[in-house]
Amino acid sequence: MNRRKRTGILINGSTELAEQLAKEIVDKYEVIMIEEPNPGLVMMKMRETSKRSLFYLGEVFVTECKVQINRCLGIGILKGNDPKLAHHLAVIDAAYNAGLIETFKWEEALLLQQQEINRKKQSFSSAVLKTKVNFETMDVQ
Repeated sequence: MNRRKRTGILINGSTELAEQLAKEIVDKYEVIMIEEPNPGLVMMKMRETSKRSLFYLGEVFVTECKVQINRCLGIGILKGNDPKLAHHLAVIDAAYNAGLIETFKWEEALLLQQQEINRKKQSFSSAVLKTKVNFETMDVQ
């Protein structure tokens, strides 16, 4: 599983999963804090559809953190203000970058969390579609 997909699951899913995975690493390995969780701003790019050119829409508030495990860097960055989750993401990223054996067991838990996220999205979409009005079937006189 690639970093983007893994991070998306950990951000959108249960925060308990990220906390549990990070705790598993912190309990066994020395985690060196490179950069404490801190707030920041990131420029958000958008693509203009007609000319297909990039432009900056504005800034997004983020929380970022950097840690090191076995000389391997881990970065945690997410939209909003959540220092704990940023730290957990950084620890998990460093564990994957270091190739720690614990990470091989996490694939199943992450896939289960992805299924739960998909189920919630589907449930939300179904609830929204129930309120959708179909104007083609309305009788206009």
